[in-house]
Amino acid sequence: MSNPPTAPAPQPSPAGSGHRRPRTLLAMHADLAARLIDRPTLARFTALADLDPTLVVDDFTNPRAAAALRETEVIVSGWGCPPLDESVLAQAPALRAVIHAAGSVKHHVTDACWRRGIQVTSAAWANALPVAEYTVAFVLLANKELLRMRDDYRARRGVPHDWLAAYPRAGNHRRTVGVVGASRIGRRVLELLRPHDLDLLLHDPYVDASEAERLGARAVGLDELCAASDVVTVHAPELPSTRHLVDRRRLALLHDDATLVNTSRGSLVDQEALVDELLTGRLNAVLDVTEPEVLPADSPLYDLPNVVLTPHVAGSLGGELHRMAAAAADELARYTAGLPFAHPVHHEDAARSA
Repeated sequence: MSNPPTAPAPQPSPAGSGHRRPRTLLAMHADLAARLIDRPTLARFTALADLDPTLVVDDFTNPRAAAALRETEVIVSGWGCPPLDESVLAQAPALRAVIHAAGSVKHHVTDACWRRGIQVTSAAWANALPVAEYTVAFVLLANKELLRMRDDYRARRGVPHDWLAAYPRAGNHRRTVGVVGASRIGRRVLELLRPHDLDLLLHDPYVDASEAERLGARAVGLDELCAASDVVTVHAPELPSTRHLVDRRRLALLHDDATLVNTSRGSLVDQEALVDELLTGRLNAVLDVTEPEVLPADSPLYDLPNVVLTPHVAGSLGGELHRMAAAAADELARYTAGLPFAHPVHHEDAARSA
């Protein structure tokens, strides 16, 4: 447990406002709260709720945490929140809501929570924004062939060269981008790509042709998407059915010099097959996620010139974390006012989400 920034003294709710201050507990990695919650948002939390800002729980068996849990009505969770299983819920008879100041709730919201009828909300929409921005940036750069051109320019060092002739296909005009998965992130990617002169394809088994058209894309099968796209970007959830969704056969469908972008989960791509393709130089890849999440030191992905490899940082980072905390504070304000959550997570949706 550790301390977030010191908050100003909490102010009571105005008399007759209809708001109340539920006992609330921060549950996340011990050192996360200080980076996640800035001073203005912490002040909102302490004004809205009976919350001890010096208590950040990453272990519910800790005596101080266990004592607080007995009185807790709302948990504001983040990355590193321990699972809320039957044994934890037995110690939290007053718990009514979990407000997750991050994306997926799969790691800590268990079936026991759904059976209890605990309300759940997530800032997944807020975390989707930087992932989509990262994706779109690399989609546009990939079509422009900027990384290859950068290396080429460095190698020539002052030698004149006909760049127009050397890169006849470079650019984004009428290039085809295939989006795999109409998740929050996938939809935001489509939204950000729509102003560009691109042909957008979408594969999602839950999205029909008319909905895809409303999103600015054409619905196609995954094989067709792989064969037709200059860039394929993966935004499907990690499920048993999506493991190696982009497998060796589908990678072979990608045309030469196509780029695969994966900001979802490493398991969605057959990484061994992808490495084989990348070693030939036939394909390019932008990988923010891998399997395992930290690659062994001898992985060729670290050094291949046709690979951009980043350490799962497409999501909220630095100041972007504050957006998720602010989103959680907004949901806490709705809860204290007796309003439904603006971004609820339902059991049936959680089963097929990231």
